[in-house]
Amino acid sequence: MLKAIFLDLDETLCDTRKATDIAKAQLAETVRARFGVDGVLFADSYESGFYRRWSDAQRARYLSIIEWQGEDAFRVQLMIDLLAELGAGEVSQSVAQALQKQFDHDRLAAFDFFPGIEAFLAEARRLFTTVVITNGPVFSQIPKIEAVNLAAHVDHIIIGGQEPEEKPARSIFEKALKLANCEAHEAIHVGDSLAADIAGAHGSRITSVWVRHQQPLDAELGITPHHTVMHPSEIPALIRGLQRD
Repeated sequence: MLKAIFLDLDETLCDTRKATDIAKAQLAETVRARFGVDGVLFADSYESGFYRRWSDAQRARYLSIIEWQGEDAFRVQLMIDLLAELGAGEVSQSVAQALQKQFDHDRLAAFDFFPGIEAFLAEARRLFTTVVITNGPVFSQIPKIEAVNLAAHVDHIIIGGQEPEEKPARSIFEKALKLANCEAHEAIHVGDSLAADIAGAHGSRITSVWVRHQQPLDAELGITPHHTVMHPSEIPALIRGLQRD
């Protein structure tokens, strides 16, 4: 019997891609107009940076900044470094901070649930314990959670940046099971990342649902989800079907 639904946040409940693209476009135009450099390249590189798609040199540089000064300081320094690489010259901390705040403001303004998800969460909460498990730093995840008032829609929220380990670690799923007061076979986890969500669910013996979007099934990972939907709009019907089974 299904007692709990665990859910990823980004690209599962909320359209993070859309919000990020809107904020990137506005950032690119600001940078192009102010510094006369390739704003699109800057915005793309900035996104790669804050998602930790680093070169070895970047990893060595930025991990220590995150550890000792925090996520905000890292993102500001990333902007300064990228602008210097593109030939914008020396940029002050205050200017980079303003760009960072613009990006965050524009992204949060566009951040929202996928269509139909609010109604689904209301329905699901009447039948199951709902737990959101999201990876990422507090710096970015708490503002997104607050932007959609997520706490009003689900029973529990677990932020990876506040935990000893993030998905796919077993510990974070065990915490969710304890919060939901259920066993692994009584829960299901829905997420868009094979490596984090699906592998993590399998590692804890929890039934998995992969939100595929346009992603290929990477055979090299050796991870096969128990169920697959192409888009978050298909989640409600799948959950209803699993409940009947």
